[in-house]
Amino acid sequence: MPRFVVGDGDFELDGRPVRLLSGALHYFRVHEGLWAHRLGMLRAMGLTCVETYVPWNWHAPVEGGPVDMGPLGRFLDAVAAAGMFAIVRPGPYICAEWENGGLPAWVTGGPAARVRTRDEGYLRAVDGWLALVAEQVVGRQVDRGGPVVLLQVENEYGSYGSDRVYLRWLVQRWKALGVTVPLVTSDGPEEHMLSGGSVPGVLATVNFGSGAREAFGVLRRFRPGGPLMCMEFWCGWFTHWGAEEAVRGAEEAAGALREVLECGASVNLYMAHGGTSFGGWAGANRAGEDHLGALLPAVTSYDYDAPVDEYGRATAKFWAFREVLAGFREGAAVPGGVAGPVPEPPPAPPVLGAPVVGRLERWAPLDGVVDALGGAESETALPPVFEDLGVDRGLVRYRFEVPGPRKASPLWVLGLRDLATVLVDGARVAVVEGARDPVPIGEVAGPAVVELWVESLGRVNYGPRLGEAKGVTGGLLHERQYVHGVRARGLRLAALEEPGASARVPWRAGPGGGPGLYGGTLWVVGAGDAVLEVPGWVRGFVWVNGFCLGRYWDRGPRRPLYVPGPVLREGANEVLVLELEGPGEPEVRLGGVPGHNGG
Repeated sequence: MPRFVVGDGDFELDGRPVRLLSGALHYFRVHEGLWAHRLGMLRAMGLTCVETYVPWNWHAPVEGGPVDMGPLGRFLDAVAAAGMFAIVRPGPYICAEWENGGLPAWVTGGPAARVRTRDEGYLRAVDGWLALVAEQVVGRQVDRGGPVVLLQVENEYGSYGSDRVYLRWLVQRWKALGVTVPLVTSDGPEEHMLSGGSVPGVLATVNFGSGAREAFGVLRRFRPGGPLMCMEFWCGWFTHWGAEEAVRGAEEAAGALREVLECGASVNLYMAHGGTSFGGWAGANRAGEDHLGALLPAVTSYDYDAPVDEYGRATAKFWAFREVLAGFREGAAVPGGVAGPVPEPPPAPPVLGAPVVGRLERWAPLDGVVDALGGAESETALPPVFEDLGVDRGLVRYRFEVPGPRKASPLWVLGLRDLATVLVDGARVAVVEGARDPVPIGEVAGPAVVELWVESLGRVNYGPRLGEAKGVTGGLLHERQYVHGVRARGLRLAALEEPGASARVPWRAGPGGGPGLYGGTLWVVGAGDAVLEVPGWVRGFVWVNGFCLGRYWDRGPRRPLYVPGPVLREGANEVLVLELEGPGEPEVRLGGVPGHNGG
């Protein structure tokens, strides 16, 4: 079998110095029916290797629940079928602008400060995760006839912590589980990051978007020997709600890529194809250099201004990168031989045959949806957080009773994360976000019933507030007094994807009004890749045939939701819209994706 090792100055495949020309593609952000096309697009750009994270929370969202690792194994098989190598980065933390950085909410629901450390409880959970990953990866390593050539120990650990005991434990566990390909770490090209995130005897790589010579100079001062590799060459960037979409010029990015390769280094384009954070899995960041400021949730699209865009189309950056990569393929590692000429792009996937307008002809108020599909209601002195209620992605209804009689006094929410719609005696009085603490609501007289409908905008995926709890983490204050006694009930987004979920919803005929679940039918002729728009709607989620397309929000940037062709079927297609503030036009619009593989 082939032998891939870390040499004194290069990667070596069966004793021959080789270079890795890799691109990031997250299988969990691409519909499985489109993997082959996206891999073909990466090959047509000149890449010979694919890198992917592995999101722990996507595979195991519920503690003790079913875990399906099959998608990882099938993706690695698809990589092998495409004639490419694979780099696997299984976390347990991945960042990736992904919910909680890939850590399950049931893991971080306890003392979050102990994650990514030697804490025994955390290590027990991680140990189970590593074993699940190993079942899919070990038998698919290159020295066993598979595509996997590298496995990452942890992800940018030097940006977070300095527990060297934890990092050494990870190395030992991966080796004990049968990993024989080289292990690597990846960190920013700064001394504190490299010293905090690297492990003696494990290849250190660096992440950056420009200034390759300076970055590799820092790495060489830290590690004088071994191959040079940029594990994340940031050729684009992600976007937050309310911000402009990130754009990086094709020629400038291609020049920075050329500099990486002229240094003799291997490279992994992050992202080669970004895809989409389906299912409400988009994460969030905290503002400020200290990453402790206001919450900045990431948009559903993970287009990333990548060379292959969200819809699988070649961009100007694709063609600029293809030209650069073509000049450095000699000596690039490919399974079973040497890299030849760059292949042409594969045929585009089918596109929706004709536009469709679907009317939303039934609805159910949000209270009824939560009562029908939500978890059990709790009654406690202080409000439980999302993690207490088993809610990873979704919302929680909190009900407080302000005692009386008492005069009107200020009402405050203490420790709010992230966004709350406030009702007093059934009338909406405010929509507030936890940008300050406590959050003022206004004056309320007692007795009164106060409801807080709190929606998670995505858990933090980077920085010291990783793993923070969601919901009302402090309490409700009336004047300066805690309002004790709260009933809380959560609704997981995943509940709407369970078999028979729609049949349990208390539907009403007609267009409805206000927050709730809206349903209708899309009659499709010529199923294929499409985009869906919800004109005039404010904020919520959309499902087509039980597949969650993700969050929409009129805060912008305005971008239609991507509907992968394999999700649609000929004839009737069910569409559900969970609107959390107020509906717009009583219809949704489905259109085709234009210009696949256009230059």
